[in-house]
Amino acid sequence: MKYTRVFLDAIGYELAPVVVTSHEIEERLRPLYQKLHIPIGQLESLTGIGERRWWAPRTPLSQGATMAARKALAKSGVPAEAVETLIYAGVCRENFEPATACRVASGLGVSPNCNVYDVSNACLGVLNGIIDVANRIELGQIRAGVVVSCETAREIVDLTIEKMLQSPTMEMYKDSLATLTGGSGAVALVLTDGSFASARARKLLGGVTQTAPEFHALCRWGLMPQNSTDNATLIQMMVTDSVSVLKHGVELGRRTFQAFLSTLGVTAEQMDKVICHQVGGIHRDTILKALGVNAEKDFSTFPYLGNIGTVSLPLTAALAEERQFLRRGDRVGFLGIGSGLNCLMLGWEW
Repeated sequence: MKYTRVFLDAIGYELAPVVVTSHEIEERLRPLYQKLHIPIGQLESLTGIGERRWWAPRTPLSQGATMAARKALAKSGVPAEAVETLIYAGVCRENFEPATACRVASGLGVSPNCNVYDVSNACLGVLNGIIDVANRIELGQIRAGVVVSCETAREIVDLTIEKMLQSPTMEMYKDSLATLTGGSGAVALVLTDGSFASARARKLLGGVTQTAPEFHALCRWGLMPQNSTDNATLIQMMVTDSVSVLKHGVELGRRTFQAFLSTLGVTAEQMDKVICHQVGGIHRDTILKALGVNAEKDFSTFPYLGNIGTVSLPLTAALAEERQFLRRGDRVGFLGIGSGLNCLMLGWEW
């Protein structure tokens, strides 16, 4: 995929207000830790995540998404009525139907001819949404579109802690570790054909996607049987084989990165900066080494924001720009990976 007329005019975000430390989570799990002889501090030691943020209880997803979208539109100068496509791309959604995008669109006041729909693809949702909007712009179908997402981790972490305390086994601890890293937040990106911005915007150069669907069962979040003997009672659960996800995810990432460099016609050394999906310290170090990317080119937020699913990568890019890590003229790679396994990488001229 290559693009010649797609620009990222603005990124808006909303940080969830409640700070939750890894120590607080482990205190709730103290009975399990004592039974399994796990020292307090193991969660941060294994993941590099000291804290994350959560929404207040019962905060609507559309609320955070709408706030982020309003900020992005205000920064871009694109009026809501000029938005011709609005995509909500979060893992977390308010209902099976209607699309959460509808409530966000209503809150923003977009025009009646706007395409409004949800996209779901694990942690890649926002990047997939960017591709959807970019294709419409490149084809001349629209001038401006918004991709928005809001993720919440409070509910699934609470349920996971309850399940872990009910079944305090090492297997349960391993399967639940990734869930405990979850954070909350919202992000919105305004993409245009460049005709709205008075100043030069960030240009989308191209992208590549690769997949390894044979590993679709390694990370699952949804309704599952409560136990092996009761298939009738379904409860919400998230289960992750972290070791296998890392192993096969890195291999998929390596394959995707080679195709990405070939498509853009550059070498790894010519990539000035990279923004990766925020999983944890071991994942970051392993993937950067496998790709041959110097760690100094990476900007990370997972130590204090955790893994916010679809929100993590674009929110990290926004913070990297605010802190002047991303500068005008930089060649920047968005390196996304999600359970499935799917990988999508996008290249930008910042």
